[in-house]
Amino acid sequence: MAIFEGSGCAIVTPYKDTENQEINYEVLEELLEFHIANGTDAIIIAGTTGEASTLTDEEQLELIRFTVEKVNHRIPVIGGAGSNDTRHGVILTREVEKTGVDAILSVTPYYNKTNQQGLIEHYTAIANSVKVPIILYNVPGRTGMNIEPQTLVELAKIDNIVALKDATGNFGQAVDNLSLLGDSMDMYTGNDDTIIPFMSLGAKGVISVLANIAPKATAEMTHLFLNGDVKQAAAMQAEYKELIDCLFIEPNPIPVKAALGLMGFNVGPFRLPLAPPSPETIERLSKAMKKVGLI
Repeated sequence: MAIFEGSGCAIVTPYKDTENQEINYEVLEELLEFHIANGTDAIIIAGTTGEASTLTDEEQLELIRFTVEKVNHRIPVIGGAGSNDTRHGVILTREVEKTGVDAILSVTPYYNKTNQQGLIEHYTAIANSVKVPIILYNVPGRTGMNIEPQTLVELAKIDNIVALKDATGNFGQAVDNLSLLGDSMDMYTGNDDTIIPFMSLGAKGVISVLANIAPKATAEMTHLFLNGDVKQAAAMQAEYKELIDCLFIEPNPIPVKAALGLMGFNVGPFRLPLAPPSPETIERLSKAMKKVGLI
């Protein structure tokens, strides 16, 4: 059984407008309820969009614990626990498992990268340290590291490695994955501009940035496809393409947090090195959001 099907939101981390930029748990709870009320199928907490890179381990664990508690089994919660240090990854993954998450999202090693054998050993060490299901996260544009299809075949042999978040945008590789893996590993796209194309290749859904601001539409798009209405699902993909592009004209999550602010959610500042968006970005976002009725 898949961890989820449809729309999983890679949720932002709201901060207070204070010197230390503490996590704003009141706003986070508001966002969680917003998602559950609007049909989001899963919450992915403390990922890239959640600014995990600038969270301490203690903050990351408390953020995940809080989310698990507030969601209270209404939809799956997937906690980010990746690292480019395998020892640290094992420790963090064990601690995240204790929070009661339904699964863990584990990114490939970044900056110090590795070869494909290193990837196998890295993920084997992490998976063997816990029992919770693990979703591998392949995002070469951020990490400089690609999980090759044959490497996935080896990793799929590990019982609790159950899925892949594919943010490569590489359709040829997606077909290779499907051909080699069959049903041994679930696929989710990590790119909002290719939700329906990737689902047509076998993906179960999306781990989405767009869902932060358009949870109902993102869920509807994916479920239209799952229910066989490919034409309408594709029409929605096209309808939201301009807005999706606007969410990535500056590095994620800068535009999406600005968009949430335009919708009235007080998600607060960014932690450096992320900086506020340009006025031009705000203007483009605003126009695109108005086109689809978000503001």
